[in-house]
Amino acid sequence: MGIKIITGHNNMDLDCIASMAVAARLFPDHIPIVQRLIHPVARGLYNLYKNELNFVTVKDVKKEPLEHAVIVDTGEYSRVKEVFDFFPNENAAVEIYDHHYEAEPSECFMNAKISLSSHGANVTQLVLEAAEKNIPINNIIATLGLAGLYSDTGYFSYSGVTKQDFIAASHLMEWGASINVISKYLKPLKESYQIELFHKILNQMIYQEINGHFVILSYTVLEKQKGGLAAVIEQLSDIEKPDAVFAIFCFKNDKNVLVVARSNDRLIDCDALMRKFNGAGHPGAASAMVKNTKGREVFERLLSLLKDELLPALLARDVMQKEIHCIKDKWNMFQASFFLEKVDHSGAPVVDDNGKLLGIITLHDIMKARRSDQMNAPVKAYMMTKLITCRSETTLRKVEDLMYDNNIGHLPVIENDNLVGFITRGDIIRIN
Repeated sequence: MGIKIITGHNNMDLDCIASMAVAARLFPDHIPIVQRLIHPVARGLYNLYKNELNFVTVKDVKKEPLEHAVIVDTGEYSRVKEVFDFFPNENAAVEIYDHHYEAEPSECFMNAKISLSSHGANVTQLVLEAAEKNIPINNIIATLGLAGLYSDTGYFSYSGVTKQDFIAASHLMEWGASINVISKYLKPLKESYQIELFHKILNQMIYQEINGHFVILSYTVLEKQKGGLAAVIEQLSDIEKPDAVFAIFCFKNDKNVLVVARSNDRLIDCDALMRKFNGAGHPGAASAMVKNTKGREVFERLLSLLKDELLPALLARDVMQKEIHCIKDKWNMFQASFFLEKVDHSGAPVVDDNGKLLGIITLHDIMKARRSDQMNAPVKAYMMTKLITCRSETTLRKVEDLMYDNNIGHLPVIENDNLVGFITRGDIIRIN
């Protein structure tokens, strides 16, 4: 017989720590071993609950043969090397809970029992298992679990979020998770160096359009590696709202290069891109550490990869309605109202007998005419004539900007003065 442990990846984030805490309830005879580095965003909550969690370091346990290990939030040996190198017995039984479902486990873990999921957060599958087995979870672990869920799903905004993530959040709320505690500690930039670095990158970043996508690139040289760099990039992404951010961090002391990727576009898969650098993550968030390489070489390789690998951005022609229901300029408002009701649209373009676009009539215009008892008035009297239009080659991002900036719900698509398509808010919602 030997020691039984629970551990997670190095530079432990909230999802990793929360997964360990719930795993400790599923495997009560195992010792949770925390790694040396903890992500700055996670450090506050971890320190708050440190005594209640009873996590230990490898220095706190006796060096004896390893009987069984539960690994959470990774299947890569390099990310748990700090712990596994401490214990003898290479043939120990291993069980892995990971939500990087496309990742291949390290070769030394090929015989492990692996529970892979596609959930937005790793803690989700552990919470669901605890709920299914009616294993009690106290309010402290529930708070950590919900914090991990929030953190790894971007407050349920990332594309990888699943129905099960919400179900897990519901269980955690029932078990007493504290929203107040989470909102206090889940602030992305808590360290002064993070704030300073954020403003530095903000002033030096490069805006570039790649295959129709609006991408931000940054290149930063630091003396040594620090925690919380990904949080800086996440904050940058939240504020600038590009389609994606790719940040290169070069470290003088160890000659390593960190690549951090964040995506707000479902066509840009950060995980797939970072795997080209032997990294990993999720479609919306991933990173890679490239060792013994010059930063500029990594930057040039990344730029070339983006140009070759990024799928073309969606264009207006990909989302527009090609079968256009038009209102004739000779109709009155009653006819226009009946027509919109018949085709179940909230608005339509107004054209003359030759199909030339003259304006747009919406249900809002119909209501104005009805309130004024002017339903017999011609549509020309109520239609909007100062039109915002786009071309079929306009990117979807620009289409959304045009509709948002001008507060319009209908956008005609024009080519050579001809109406070739029509985009509504419903079309934008459908494509997203």
